[in-house]
Amino acid sequence: MKKFFLPLVVAMGLGSCGLQAAADKAGAEAAQQGQQASEKMTQTIDSSNVKVEVETTMGNFTLLLYGDTPRHRDNFVKLVREGYYNGTLFHRVISEFMVQAGDPDSRDARPGQQLGAGGPDYKIDAEIVYPKHFHKRGALAAARQGDQVNPARQSSGSQFYIVTGKKLSDGELAQMESYMQQSARQQVFNRKVQQLRAEIMQMQQAGDQAGLNALQQRLIAETDSETAANPATLTPEQRRAYATEGGTPHLDGQYTVFGEVISGMDVVDSIEKVPTGAADRPREDVRILSMKILND
Repeated sequence: MKKFFLPLVVAMGLGSCGLQAAADKAGAEAAQQGQQASEKMTQTIDSSNVKVEVETTMGNFTLLLYGDTPRHRDNFVKLVREGYYNGTLFHRVISEFMVQAGDPDSRDARPGQQLGAGGPDYKIDAEIVYPKHFHKRGALAAARQGDQVNPARQSSGSQFYIVTGKKLSDGELAQMESYMQQSARQQVFNRKVQQLRAEIMQMQQAGDQAGLNALQQRLIAETDSETAANPATLTPEQRRAYATEGGTPHLDGQYTVFGEVISGMDVVDSIEKVPTGAADRPREDVRILSMKILND
C-alpha cells in the first residue's frame, strides 16, 4: 500500500519551502480573486437553466447552462450579452478530447501565436457538482489553472471547453475506477498529512525518522479505512454515458462542468477534427461569430 503515497516529507513539501510558500500565497490570492469575481458579477438567485446559441464559422450549436452552477451560468450570460466572445477563436483542439475557446487575446491573434492565457481580471469560484455533472460527450466545462497555483480550483473568467472524448470499453472503465480509487486515497492521505503539519515538522527537525515512519503507517491505515467506507466508483449513469457516448472521465471532480451541448454536436465534432499545429491550435482559424441568449 505504501506505493500509493509519497513519503511524509515529500507530501508536506518540506524539501522545498519556497514551493510551499508559493502554494500558500496562491491559495490566499485565489480566495481574494473569488471574492472580486463575485463583486463584479450580477447574479440571479434562481436556479433556472439558460440556453445559448453559438454561431461559428463552421456552423451553429446550442448550449444549455445549468441552473445549479449559478456563478458560472450568470458569468457566461453576462459575457454573451456584452459580446465578449464575438470574434474569438477555438484556440485549442485535441482529437478525442475537447475543443477550447474563450481567450480574448485570440480575437486578433497572429498565425502561430501562443494562446490560452487571456481572460478578464477575475476568476470564478468552483461549482463542482459531482457526480451529477460529469465529463460526458458534449459537456461544457470551465478551463482553469492547475492545482499547484490554483488549489481552490477556481475557473477562468471566460475560457471554456466542450468535451468530445471517446467511448470507453469495460476494461478501460475498470482502469478508470482503479485510477479514481488511487487518486481518492492520495487526496485523503494528503489531507491528513496537512492536518498534522506542525507535528511532522517537529519530527523532521528532531531527526525522528522512526516516529515519521510510524506516523506514516498509521495515516495509511486510517486512509485505507476511510476510503473503503466511501469507495470512489463510477455511477450507473456515468458508466452508461462513457460506454455508449464517450467522454473524458479522468477530469471528473476536478473542473466545473456547468452545461452541455443540446443541439449541433456535429458542428463541435467538425471543429474537433480540423488539422492543428503547435500548442494544438487549428492551422486555419475557427472563429466564434456571435452568441445569443435564447431565453430572452
